[in-house]
Amino acid sequence: MKLELVPCEARLRAPFVSARDSVSARPLILVRVEAADGVVGHGEAAPLHGYDGVTVDDVRAALEDCRPLLAQSGGDDLGPLREACANAAVIPQATAAVDLALWDLEGRRTGRPVWELLGAPHATPVSVNATIAAPDRAGAAAEAAAAAGRGYGCVKVKVAIGDDAGRLAAVRAAAGPRMSIRLDANGAWSVAEALAWLRVLEPAGLELCEEPVSGVDEVSEVAERTTVPVSIDETANAPGALERRLCAAACLKITSCGGISGVLAAARRARATGYDVYLASTLDGPLGIAAALHAAAVLRPDRPCGLATLGQFANREDPLPATGGTIAIPSGPGLGDRLVNWYHRC
Repeated sequence: MKLELVPCEARLRAPFVSARDSVSARPLILVRVEAADGVVGHGEAAPLHGYDGVTVDDVRAALEDCRPLLAQSGGDDLGPLREACANAAVIPQATAAVDLALWDLEGRRTGRPVWELLGAPHATPVSVNATIAAPDRAGAAAEAAAAAGRGYGCVKVKVAIGDDAGRLAAVRAAAGPRMSIRLDANGAWSVAEALAWLRVLEPAGLELCEEPVSGVDEVSEVAERTTVPVSIDETANAPGALERRLCAAACLKITSCGGISGVLAAARRARATGYDVYLASTLDGPLGIAAALHAAAVLRPDRPCGLATLGQFANREDPLPATGGTIAIPSGPGLGDRLVNWYHRC
């Protein structure tokens, strides 16, 4: 099999601000694999150094470790090849790219969508949240009002970035009393800060808070001492995080779990421990979002997923738009039709 790596940098409409970083442009690597029979599959590597500490160069090197394995394969026995590449690449962002490309290839070879290959009985649209990216009150209120007008039932608000109480109050006023509001601190608070801030913010009415602190023991302590439901996000990848129930929910991501295969395995472990499970992305491109949607068809997430983020990119049509607070699983074989066109603007 042939492996081709195509770098891409996709600019955002406005800086995406979180407690971990401010992102203006998203680096991605489009991965193309071609089997001996000429069938092609595509995947995406989505490292984001400010969030996960992984660089594009790290991922490139890891993907090169997969090249000999792919070259030795004609592309007929893809299950063992996925596993071999995962062991060779090690870095989950690289593993995810190859995993997606091989699922896409299998779907295109058989003429079947990935959700069907995974054993899902049907492709039900996936409930998603809107993300409030504006760091100021007026901008946050405008985005919340727009989300309510488009039929979202849940919005996520970044916190630990300043004026949290003011922005949250503005979001609640604009979105209305029925909107579920999810917070995301990206692990920026200490235990004491998290407990203090959650007491301050809880009266606004909160669905949950993602990653109020970082670390297995820290998340467990906050969850035990607050009445706000807590979810792990970045900490979900820490050793032991899914082997015992630290909190109410686990947010899993295609890129940090190592692809569709990895996210399904992580979800099984999390559910066995008692977590609610839902999926999200860190400004993934459409192949990453599509992969999560196909996985969601099997997982049937317990809460709205953070996958409605393609609208954050500038000068690009959103190929997977949300309608009424849901995103339809892509049509066509593999991961879906015409998704690769999005990357051609890089």
